[in-house]
Amino acid sequence: MDATELTEKWREVVNNPYLRNLPFKLELNAKGKVEFSMSPATNRHSRIQFRIGALLEQKLGGEASIECSVLTPQGVKVADVVWYSLAFLETYGDATPYPQAPELCIEVASPSNTNDELMEKTQLYLEAGAIEAWIVRENGVIEMYGSDGQ
Repeated sequence: MDATELTEKWREVVNNPYLRNLPFKLELNAKGKVEFSMSPATNRHSRIQFRIGALLEQKLGGEASIECSVLTPQGVKVADVVWYSLAFLETYGDATPYPQAPELCIEVASPSNTNDELMEKTQLYLEAGAIEAWIVRENGVIEMYGSDGQ
């Protein structure tokens, strides 16, 4: 599917009443097929997401969001936390999904995440235009990636 078709398909998924209030994330692969992310949400994971977003806003200005949909070369992925500048918001507003990755995309590792999955999403965010992509490991270590690698 091309970007326009994936964007339209994502909007259908978001607006589908049968898919609301599910206890897991949904994403779309490059063919527009719904993929379920079976990483059960824990309260610790949620707290970490919120704290990261709040700190980013405090230190950088701009705005942070949690569970943000991004169009990537491999479909629509949902970043745990993103930070974007006011210029990004002026350009893209509340587009769903964002046609370009926000400047910073962050994945907060869960026990069910594999390293390969986290690394793939990090790379996809960078390919979609993020300046940086981070992985926050369960032990609190933050790995930061950019176009030149880690």
